[in-house]
Amino acid sequence: METRAHYAAVGAFVLTMIVLAFAAVLWLAHGALNKEYAHYDIYFQGPVTGLRPGAEVDYNGVPVGKVADVRIAPHNVGLIRARVEIDQDVPIKVDARASVESNILSGVSYVLIDGGTQAAPLLRPKAHQEYAVIPAHRSRLASVTARAPELLEKLNETAERVNRLLDDKNQKALAATLENLETFSRGLAERNRDIADITHNADVATRELARFAGNVNRSYSGPGGLAQKADAALVDFDRLAKHLGQTNGQLQATIRDVRPGLRNFSEQTLPDIQGLVGDARQLVSGLNRVSDQLARDPSEILFGDRRRGYTPQ
Repeated sequence: METRAHYAAVGAFVLTMIVLAFAAVLWLAHGALNKEYAHYDIYFQGPVTGLRPGAEVDYNGVPVGKVADVRIAPHNVGLIRARVEIDQDVPIKVDARASVESNILSGVSYVLIDGGTQAAPLLRPKAHQEYAVIPAHRSRLASVTARAPELLEKLNETAERVNRLLDDKNQKALAATLENLETFSRGLAERNRDIADITHNADVATRELARFAGNVNRSYSGPGGLAQKADAALVDFDRLAKHLGQTNGQLQATIRDVRPGLRNFSEQTLPDIQGLVGDARQLVSGLNRVSDQLARDPSEILFGDRRRGYTPQ
């Protein structure tokens, strides 16, 4: 009886756990089934390798939904239509962009939606669209893959140019250049002592130049230097300019005082002096004639002209 009782307890416990697990699954499934999604279409140009239904959809790196369907677009065989289910609470704006990204390690592809600003309006389906269309752009890996042929072509051109650059003629020139460089390096090594002497002399010259600059600075800005003497000279020059200005004023005042006397001298005294000079010239001329006559015949001055003879009275 006791053994059967234990079996019954174990069976009841197992049945209870199964019922609880089934209830938990139903509760989780009920939550997932009741969750509402918004559907969007994305048209990709080019291959979408690795993208399968059920793949993850991320919005700025956050999982927000899954890929519901992937197929060729019915109206354009060059496009791939991916229909995605996104949580209805996630706002998809008109400036959002979608791309197919791949996990390099696992090789699994997923849809990444990025962009979208706060001020942009929500993305709505147009009149002829079943669902709103999220614009697509190439992923970084797809851009690199698309440019791979161009990069390979440029790499081939570069390799050909390198081959042309390294022909026999250029190789010989390069070898000669390397030999010349080796010769120069050997000569430079032999001249290390001379270079050291030149460096030492340059160092000494630099110190002497610094000492000379310091002496010049002290002689200019030190006590009794050129700066103070220049300041004193400027002060003396300023004082001299002030004195010259005062002298100029005094000279102008003196000229103003003397100007009436000069006017009287030129108008009255100068004509009198000119007349006096004329009279003096006439007097000198008469005296010259008398002196000449006296030198020729002094008796004529005393007794008159004898050549006229006696005149009876």
